[in-house]
Amino acid sequence: MSPERGTQAHRDQRRDASARVAIVGALVNLLLSGVKMVVGVMGHSQALIMDGIHSLSDLLTDLLVLVASRHAAHGPDEEHPYGHGRFETAATLGLGAFLVLIAGGIMWDSIERLLKGDETTPPEFMALYAALFSILSKEALYWYTRTVARRIESDLLMANAWHHRSDAVSSIVVLVGVGGALLGFTWLDLVAALIVGVMVAKIGWDLAWGAMRELVDEALEEEKVSAIRHAIMDLPGVSSIHMLRTRRQGHEAMADVHVQVAPWISVSEGHMVALAVEERIREAVAEVTDITVHIDPEDDEEQPSCKGLPLRREIENELREAWRPLRCLGRQERILLHYLAGTVRVEVFYPLACFESEARARELQQRMEAALADKPYYREVRLFFGPA
Repeated sequence: MSPERGTQAHRDQRRDASARVAIVGALVNLLLSGVKMVVGVMGHSQALIMDGIHSLSDLLTDLLVLVASRHAAHGPDEEHPYGHGRFETAATLGLGAFLVLIAGGIMWDSIERLLKGDETTPPEFMALYAALFSILSKEALYWYTRTVARRIESDLLMANAWHHRSDAVSSIVVLVGVGGALLGFTWLDLVAALIVGVMVAKIGWDLAWGAMRELVDEALEEEKVSAIRHAIMDLPGVSSIHMLRTRRQGHEAMADVHVQVAPWISVSEGHMVALAVEERIREAVAEVTDITVHIDPEDDEEQPSCKGLPLRREIENELREAWRPLRCLGRQERILLHYLAGTVRVEVFYPLACFESEARARELQQRMEAALADKPYYREVRLFFGPA
């Protein structure tokens, strides 16, 4: 059974899987670079030598994957309270940019050679076999990396998989070029290199652009945001939601939302609603692992703000001072304060033994409200009597 997303066990699993892929890729690239450069020199194939240098540069990419995956596996700490997922994002951006640069170099070299009409020494047949070996190896590496990337949902590994695919296509260019050169059509490898260069540049651009959008905190896809919204609104006790915000963090995502509930419920009930909202969001979109729910008694985007109103200690002092002549405080069990629409509503709870009559209770309530008339932020006073 796979560990739950967002847990340290899940991060460790992704780190180990990424490390295995990086090590396998590094060994294959080391072998290919050696074979292609040696055969390229012996077989008089400039294209194969350059392809060998390309494979050697892939070792740097595998090292990048290995280091980034280890950093991304660490959980939150004091310096990175939201975790280390952005290390993976930054590495994906770097890998995408690297693909664009490689593609640009291939295209530039091909254009120069086409314009100059360079003639080269025809290669040996061994270069053809080396190119075919490179294609098969890189394609196998692509499918292996792609499978692991999809299993652990790693954009960085998926980027590296496409890098292996681009190398396989690059080796196809070499195969076509060597074959064309053997047949006398030396320009074939240059035209094919241009086509492949455009393909690789497009892949690199998509990867880099996706990582950049994540680094600037772009929201999740609209369908996922809509799924989150519907999951919350279907929950009993939720009146409305506002300020729903989402963003990605590597292979995980974050969400925060303001949820409006009935203004008279208890703090503990509001907390339970918040917990239920978190569960509903995780069920709706599994990649959301970090959720912040702000419980509101009203829509604070539309209602007057309660900012600046006094807190409980100051209010209790004001109530004692204002109601001192009434001698109504002293036996109360508790006082509830409701901050709504820029005002404070006060509820005072007395033991049932203090209740003399409904008329006396109503009179006391009116006198208590009148004593607070000079403070406009007090909107209402309610009295409750019940068993101690």
